[in-house]
Amino acid sequence: MCRALPAGTLVLMLIVSTLAQALDLSPAEHAGKRLYREGLSSSDAQVSARVGAADMLVPASVVPCGSCHGADGLGRAEGGVRPPVLNWQRLAQGQGLRSANGRRYPAYTEASLARAIQEGRDPAGNQLDPAMPRFVLSMADQRNLSAYLKRLADDRDPGLSEQTLRLGTLLPEQGPLAPSARVVAAVLNDRIDQLNRQGGIHGRQLQMISIDPGPDRASAEQALTELIEQQQVFALISPVVPALESTLASRLEKARIPMIGAAPTAGRSTQIFDPLPGLDDQLLSLADYAQGNLALQQAGTQIVYADPAQAGLARQLLQQLQRRGWGEVTAAPLTEQAATGQAIFYLGDAEGFGQLTAQLQQAGRTPYLFAAANQVASQLAQVPENWSRRVFLAYPFVPGDWTPGGSQALSAMRQRQGLDGRQGVLQVSTWCAMQLLGDALKQIGRDASREKLITALEGLHDLQTGLTPPLNFGPGRRQGLAGAHVVTLEMPGPVFFPVAAYRPVAEGNAP
Repeated sequence: MCRALPAGTLVLMLIVSTLAQALDLSPAEHAGKRLYREGLSSSDAQVSARVGAADMLVPASVVPCGSCHGADGLGRAEGGVRPPVLNWQRLAQGQGLRSANGRRYPAYTEASLARAIQEGRDPAGNQLDPAMPRFVLSMADQRNLSAYLKRLADDRDPGLSEQTLRLGTLLPEQGPLAPSARVVAAVLNDRIDQLNRQGGIHGRQLQMISIDPGPDRASAEQALTELIEQQQVFALISPVVPALESTLASRLEKARIPMIGAAPTAGRSTQIFDPLPGLDDQLLSLADYAQGNLALQQAGTQIVYADPAQAGLARQLLQQLQRRGWGEVTAAPLTEQAATGQAIFYLGDAEGFGQLTAQLQQAGRTPYLFAAANQVASQLAQVPENWSRRVFLAYPFVPGDWTPGGSQALSAMRQRQGLDGRQGVLQVSTWCAMQLLGDALKQIGRDASREKLITALEGLHDLQTGLTPPLNFGPGRRQGLAGAHVVTLEMPGPVFFPVAAYRPVAEGNAP
């Protein structure tokens, strides 16, 4: 079931026994891990630390152990201070070893380790480096921290080793989504190959595990479980798996696995970072244009959805339009009856869009039509001529967003991978996903963890991709773009005319 993306540079065949297995930590060890990495007590009580010669009291979350000693406990030098390696086996066998200041000390015990953490003294009573905070801990917190420190040397996030960082994706090999999956595979393959040729990221080569999710939800769930539990990937990137739309977010949150790529419209997650705007933001950009430039907010409006799974999104859009002052808005599935209203917002695939326009044409009606371009692109050439300048499409990016460097890089990738301009949105989305991952991994350094990756992704602001408007994320923002360009069609052709440039949509407000 597991297959490699097409390229010799993507080393995939890994022996199961060599995979970095995540530790099975006890509740106490989990609590100690949280205290070590975040400075937070298992009881959520405030933990304090004394710092400096003046014993200034600060929250431990400001100076958690992991901030100096690292998530791996290796204590890399920073600012002239070299925190020691926190390896329990080494500490407990430290008899006769010399400390950094040349003085000898006996092996650590749990009691002397607690004194070092709380009082800043080694087992011989020597004062530790003044840069070492002295933590004010309850007995329970100290026990939890000591328990975790004994496991620290073996605790790594899955998918990480000294030489490699393993990613995962779900790409169908057969069926209607296989062509899109091959495009995603080609872009991922190319970007990873280019990064690895440059030495990888902080000395680690990127590896990709790609699994076919199969024909239905059950097989897709099984494939995701294999990525998480057997292959133990560090993060997911750009999966093509609509069968998991309702469950993917909760699965990622439970496993605490970050994902970069197109977010499912149902159940967004703090674990998922999408470089391009969601379908809802794209349609709201169209609504804001229709309200501000076409004065359609008081016309009869219908939201038509082709797939029953999109009924929830249709209701959300209806509520958003109502909050923006739109009247007479309804939502209905696509049926054999022609849609009503002077303004129609469409949710669904290109085939359904073709059915919608054919029905309206037969009924002799030409209402304004609004849709996301990536959903209906293949049907645009068949739009009847009397809809000229009455079809409006949302585009996350337009050629005017492309810088010379971005355009050249995309063209070179297409040439290497045998791609053309078809499925351009998918190509750019996957390209940007890899750029987000690469930039975030470079920021967090060699001491990588999933938590650090998420924090770094949240901190990416005004990221220039060369192919899109600047991307922005934050603690409460997981979509890099929050709106879209608006483009209309002139028939015959079609000829595309941009009528509104990208700007972020405002939640619940009229333009």
